[in-house]
Amino acid sequence: MTPDALVRLVAGCVLQYPGDRFHDELPRLRAALTAAPAEPAALLGTFLDEAEGMTPIGLCERYTSTFDTRNRRCLYLTWWTDGDTRRRGLSLVRLKRIYRDFGLEYAGEELPDFLPAALEFAALREEAGTELLQEHRAGLELLRLALTESASPYARVLEAVCTTLPGPSPATKAEAKALARGGPPQELVGAGSPLEPSGPGVDRPVDLPWPTSPEGKTA
Repeated sequence: MTPDALVRLVAGCVLQYPGDRFHDELPRLRAALTAAPAEPAALLGTFLDEAEGMTPIGLCERYTSTFDTRNRRCLYLTWWTDGDTRRRGLSLVRLKRIYRDFGLEYAGEELPDFLPAALEFAALREEAGTELLQEHRAGLELLRLALTESASPYARVLEAVCTTLPGPSPATKAEAKALARGGPPQELVGAGSPLEPSGPGVDRPVDLPWPTSPEGKTA
């Protein structure tokens, strides 16, 4: 597994709802980062240090208060591109088909555009996954900027993810929106726009599998 793939796997893990087991996973997450590039490893390591100092309940509360669509902080990729439109349903079907075409059947409880799921795919199928993340680069960067504005430690996680993608990250929202492809949705259900939509939040845990080697060690 490549260094960038490890960054994506660790980021995907910490962007899931922490639950009661997160602190038990810290040694494995730290071990994975030893093979990651220096910059994203430092960003993710700092996040893990801060998370370790919090109680499980406190970490869960911070997670749910952070990823809130009302504050333009959403972990669902098509929320940023399609908003609350019928087109979003087609985008979700397309994502499942992409996963299947590359030999991965998505069976998670969350929608297939949930960022941790996309990051796991991007780790296991790196070339196709990079293209998928690049397709949603505008949403990723807008989320990163929103987390940075709110002084959230999760901003470091998004920064680490963006280091695995080609080219520099935009410095402003205007630059991030310029990355968006295509025009606005034509069938808005609510008041959302392609980059400022109104969509679902994160309100339940998800447990995505962590790939292991035949010996059972972290890949």
